[in-house]
Amino acid sequence: MVSSEKPMLKMNQKRLLFTKLPLMAFSVLMVIFIIFNLYIKNPFQHSSNVQNYPSTKRFNLLIGILTRADKHEHRHFLRLIYGIQSSPIAQIDLKFVFCNLTKQEQRVLISLEILKFNDIIILNCSENMNDGKTYTYFSSLPNILSHPYDYVMKADDDVYFRLLPLASSLQPLPRSDLYYGFVIPCQSMDPFVSYMSGMGFVLSWDLVEWIANSDIPRNDTIGPEDKLVGKWLNLGKKARNRVSNKPAMYDYPGMNGRCSHELIPETIAVHKLKRWDQWLDVIQYFNVTKDLNTSKLYNGLNFDSVFNLKM
Repeated sequence: MVSSEKPMLKMNQKRLLFTKLPLMAFSVLMVIFIIFNLYIKNPFQHSSNVQNYPSTKRFNLLIGILTRADKHEHRHFLRLIYGIQSSPIAQIDLKFVFCNLTKQEQRVLISLEILKFNDIIILNCSENMNDGKTYTYFSSLPNILSHPYDYVMKADDDVYFRLLPLASSLQPLPRSDLYYGFVIPCQSMDPFVSYMSGMGFVLSWDLVEWIANSDIPRNDTIGPEDKLVGKWLNLGKKARNRVSNKPAMYDYPGMNGRCSHELIPETIAVHKLKRWDQWLDVIQYFNVTKDLNTSKLYNGLNFDSVFNLKM
């Protein structure tokens, strides 16, 4: 009996071992998964030098594109245009800015946009062009943003910005008392002569805070808004650092004899893109789709022949 019980005991032990193997393997995999999440996916999480880990971004910029709530399709297009751009030297955040919603359709569709993209600012104002929207935009930012920016831009929705050249042009400039853009009148090269065009101008954060707190802009909000910004800064003796970036910023060719010229490689901004063929011309000229890889998924998508690229 003794000799027959030993083989039986060994068989039972083996069965028990094989029964436990899946559980043991699962436990080992779980341990490996936890280690991977702690150390591989977050390699700096347990480093004693986390706080000193250098950022490659040298400054941050908020671009607020003033637009209207109903322009859903155009916002989606601009998300494509800017979503494929970036800069290694700047953290650039883009927000679409409009006033209070007035229709249930707007509330529903824009709620969906916010859930998906989180790139919208709704100001407490009635939609307008020259009745204080720009003032409301700048003056609201210090109270509604979770953190300040080095620079804040106000931009139109008919402008194509090339973010890398934009960031490169801002990088060496002062971080305070700065007013940057395309000076009006068009033929002038003097940034102090008047004001910066509404196509897109930049203020340093200290000037944004000044607009929010000063009585000068608060009491003068009605009229051509971009012109008013220049007037506020002059009255407040602000913006000692002014930069007009010509010819890199301009209107689309043929739109205005003095503010426009032909597309150039050094472009930062092209303004007054009112039609789809104009947008297509700009996309084509700057070879915006150059990073698209060929694939069997994209039958017949040959950009060299479709766009007849100029560059």
